[in-house]
Amino acid sequence: MKNIKAVLLATVLLLVPGYALASDLGYMRISLIEGDVQVKTPEAGDWGSASINGPLAAGDQIWVPEGGRVELQLNTGSLIRLDQYSALQVLSMDKDAFQFYLSQGYAYIFYAAQRGSVIQVDTPDASTRAYDRAIFRVDMSDQYSNVLVYKGYVESENQLGKTRINAGDVVALGQNTNGEVSPMGPPDEWERWNKARNDHIFTSRDISSSYLPDELRVYSSDFSNSGRWVQVPDYGYCWIPTVGVNAGWAPYRNGRWIWRGGEYVWVGNEPWGWTPYHYGRWAFVDSVGWCWVPPANGDVYWSPGYVGWVRTGDYVAWVPLAPRETYYGRGDYGHYSVNIIKVNIGQISVTNVYKNVYVNNGVTVVNRNTFNTASPTIVNVHQNVIQQNIFVKNNISVGGPQIQPSKASYFGSDKYIAPANLPPQHVRDISVRQLKESRPYTKDPGRSVLNNGSITETLPVNKVATPRTLNEGKSTIRQVWPSEKGKPAGSPAPIGGRPQVKQQEKGKPAGSLAPIGGRPQVKQQEKGKPAGSPAPIGGRPQVKPQEKAKPGLPAPKGKKPVESEKDRKGPKENIEEHDR
Repeated sequence: MKNIKAVLLATVLLLVPGYALASDLGYMRISLIEGDVQVKTPEAGDWGSASINGPLAAGDQIWVPEGGRVELQLNTGSLIRLDQYSALQVLSMDKDAFQFYLSQGYAYIFYAAQRGSVIQVDTPDASTRAYDRAIFRVDMSDQYSNVLVYKGYVESENQLGKTRINAGDVVALGQNTNGEVSPMGPPDEWERWNKARNDHIFTSRDISSSYLPDELRVYSSDFSNSGRWVQVPDYGYCWIPTVGVNAGWAPYRNGRWIWRGGEYVWVGNEPWGWTPYHYGRWAFVDSVGWCWVPPANGDVYWSPGYVGWVRTGDYVAWVPLAPRETYYGRGDYGHYSVNIIKVNIGQISVTNVYKNVYVNNGVTVVNRNTFNTASPTIVNVHQNVIQQNIFVKNNISVGGPQIQPSKASYFGSDKYIAPANLPPQHVRDISVRQLKESRPYTKDPGRSVLNNGSITETLPVNKVATPRTLNEGKSTIRQVWPSEKGKPAGSPAPIGGRPQVKQQEKGKPAGSLAPIGGRPQVKQQEKGKPAGSPAPIGGRPQVKPQEKAKPGLPAPKGKKPVESEKDRKGPKENIEEHDR
């Protein structure tokens, strides 16, 4: 027994370096999936099928193929939604700072964090930051990024400077051009879908808010839409799920354990399966069945899963922890928990068998050799065997099972993805590390993201009155140069750099953008090179300059904006409602 405990202690110490990532996994989850959405994590090193309630951390990437959509929810209540043909990289996350890179596609951001927090959304063309509650959207076109603001305001910058975008306005930004601000056109299908989603989330939100601790109220819609609250003796108001459950249901059974941040993390398949599996405890009450007991205010800690573990030669088993039972985890989890990194686990003695072991169907048992596979096999074991032979004191594990993860352990789903929906090669080639180095997070609103933290200049902006109607359909494909060698003159520079400008042709302004709602004119194919050749990471295909500067378009560097109609000043609004 002493030898076994020594091995466990050594294993725990080896896992300490991964703890920093594990502690960040409570910042963001996948809250909605449509279609074959995929995720790439640093642990896996490759792409796999995304799963509802999957945790996301810095270094992760999301790909949304044709016909797909995804919603990501931050623990601040903020939401990020991606439309089809979108690729998003998570660069950094902290309690009051979030940074993302939209390498292609369409992103809708419902930023609900408190003042003092910052969200930064970068694209190949620009960097956009929100410092207060706001609803905005970033769309990538063939030659520029469009930033639309529905509520509040944001600030966007490119290589030339920064501008403020107020509610009701759209600003088009190229890498090295003046901006163009115009009023927002009529809503498109993507905007209408987001509006409907907002209505679904927030209509019944306050029903559960009064029962949840302050830190968890951002998740109240999950509870209101999927269960009911009852008052339970000894525990107060508890929540009973009514969606995704059946007669044989038990907590921590419909889902699987994935390997993230140096330990196994539970990913529940139920639509509500985020908060009740990573916060609080579960109790079985004779009159109502299983109910979730929320944590107290000030004692809210995200964990990989509040369960008690058992491992035998044949089985791995776990049981939901009841209120006030001790959780053994690799971190600090408040009252009724032990940080096994800071103690000698060889000296820990579990004196009581967990309460829910005695609940019929409360323990989940799987074959030991299938635990880390794509399809863990649940074993139907008689209740007497569980109580007398499996969940006994000598078998109880302090912390999660010490089982080496396999390739299948990195994803919550083994769903087959059609080859046409797999991430294209240029998305697979993106390096989050390189993106983060070239686009540093900058909280100071007076400092530039794109120009090494220097003082930001004011971006010249051309204001027009013609509403901008955005193109709907397939997003521009962002491709990557295999190497710098042979890169043609005039191609955009890598992220964070300035493009090398081709010598201006007679009578043609360099760097002009395409007409509103139109596509740029592509340069005639050079010998041996296809038109629209791939650009470096964050860059764009080569495009022929326009024949003549057109009114209402962003002017190139060093050129005076061309006014076409009377300037329009956008409204300044606060994010007090969720519509549009």
